[in-house]
Amino acid sequence: MTAILIYVAAIAAANLVSTAFGPWASPISAFFLIGLDLALRDELHDRWQGSMLWPRMVGLITVAGAVSFAINPAAGRIAVASVVAFCAAGLVDAAVYHWLRDRPYLQKSNGSNVAGAAVDSVLFPVIAFGAWIPVIMALQFAAKVGGGALWSLLFSNLPQKKLPQSN
Repeated sequence: MTAILIYVAAIAAANLVSTAFGPWASPISAFFLIGLDLALRDELHDRWQGSMLWPRMVGLITVAGAVSFAINPAAGRIAVASVVAFCAAGLVDAAVYHWLRDRPYLQKSNGSNVAGAAVDSVLFPVIAFGAWIPVIMALQFAAKVGGGALWSLLFSNLPQKKLPQSN
């Protein structure tokens, strides 16, 4: 349950930072918060393998968007962008993670994070801010990949590579 709460809180916090401070703050939250969520998504993927993986992940992403909006209704557009971009990124991330399933954890986690970060970094700014902002997209991508690598490394060093149990 702890991993689920952290996942939702990190997305909501990133959405609220983007709402309050605009596109230039998003690379900072991308490093700390979205990198965390990309790595957590891989952990949850391992736990929730099977038919319930997608409904659970889409549910978590949607709840995070709803929490963002509930805390600050001005975050509506950011929350919608987050849900759309994170669902699309999650599909790509999961496909790459599954494709790399026989690789060591850090290879499959970081490989899938790169793919998910690329999708999210293009879709989110376009939907959230209504513009093609290449500098922000590039900074977000680098931040998500770097943050995801850091979080994946931290998770790989946990006892038995497990976070607190989620049901």
